[in-house]
Amino acid sequence: MRDDYGRVKRLQRRLVWGRPDHSPSWLQVTTAYVERTHLTSRLMNARLIRRTLGFSKSLSLLLAAVSWCDMVYNLTRAVKTLRQPCGLPPRRWTPRSPAMAAGLTDHLWSVAELLLSIPLVTNT
Repeated sequence: MRDDYGRVKRLQRRLVWGRPDHSPSWLQVTTAYVERTHLTSRLMNARLIRRTLGFSKSLSLLLAAVSWCDMVYNLTRAVKTLRQPCGLPPRRWTPRSPAMAAGLTDHLWSVAELLLSIPLVTNT
């Protein structure tokens, strides 16, 4: 719930996905994950930074830039917190992207591979 100035006034815990009996009881209501996601988005996309010269004059260009940043982050970037231990001596960790952690792909994509692929719209 927000007040008249748009500041967060109260938080309410709500189950969005899964079953209530599988929800951990230690889970607290926090905005830290949302704020972390917003910071990452702003650092990757100059169009989302406040008071900048890189703003979008049209909504279609903003949506295209946000979609591109989401695809690059989820498919090509190895996120440090998602890495897994590797059993091979020369390498200690196996890098993983968010799409790899979700089981959507089995490798880190290159930017060329991303540019040559055609994304399918699934949320119409």
